[in-house]
Amino acid sequence: MRLQGFHATQQRAGRAPADHLVVLHHGWEGSANSLYLLSLSQFLFASGFDIFRLNLRDHGATHHLNRELFHSCRLPEVVGAVREIQRLNPGQTLSLVGFSLGGNFALRVGARAGAAGLRLHKIVAISPVLEPEATLVALENGFALYHRYFVWKWTRSLRLKQVAWPEDYDFEDLLRVPRLGPMTDQLVRRHSEYPDMTTYLRGYSIVRGALETLEVPSRVIAALDDPMIPAADLARLPDVPALKITATKFGGHCGFTERLRGENWIAARVIDELR
Repeated sequence: MRLQGFHATQQRAGRAPADHLVVLHHGWEGSANSLYLLSLSQFLFASGFDIFRLNLRDHGATHHLNRELFHSCRLPEVVGAVREIQRLNPGQTLSLVGFSLGGNFALRVGARAGAAGLRLHKIVAISPVLEPEATLVALENGFALYHRYFVWKWTRSLRLKQVAWPEDYDFEDLLRVPRLGPMTDQLVRRHSEYPDMTTYLRGYSIVRGALETLEVPSRVIAALDDPMIPAADLARLPDVPALKITATKFGGHCGFTERLRGENWIAARVIDELR
């Protein structure tokens, strides 16, 4: 298994070494070079943090690195990547920040931190996927533009995987059914260890006990008007001392700003949380 990441340090920029390293996790079909991740990286780096932007499997230009397909239950490899980042940067405080599916991954990594030997300072999850079944329903039945966008992104990713591993994958029949539900169901049954879509989706839910072992101080930041993550599921998160929730009236999905001129409220809040 190989994952790709990009490491920016204060020392390489000619500044005093940083004592705090932040690992950033992008959302589904985003990448380490997604604008929202780069924007937050810039704010954090300017505030004195070192940054590691991690690509999930088959995200960014990484389809050739691993034969098996990405799916959202591949948590052990992300835990392993964070552990390796910690090993390579001894002595630095280590925190995780994730958007959407990346926020979901960050919280699940946090729940396994003790067993994995991870020493994490803080986790911030921005608009994290809470209950994947509910998110899939919201995408399929909500604003059509969101659904078309994710179908287009996923279709492009699957074609890149097919090009990278032509002897292993032929997605042509699947790509003629451009609906997220049927696509997910077929891929799960053909290319995963899960017997059906429901079992798979529940495998990365964080409202079904996955966070009961969370001891790393963590903050979920979510909007009540998020069109993809039903706000009602926030109440289903476990009542553990380490987990705090900030719910804003507006913000959509990962779209938090302070004023119409676009001040980066979320970056300021993340920095406050990390400090």
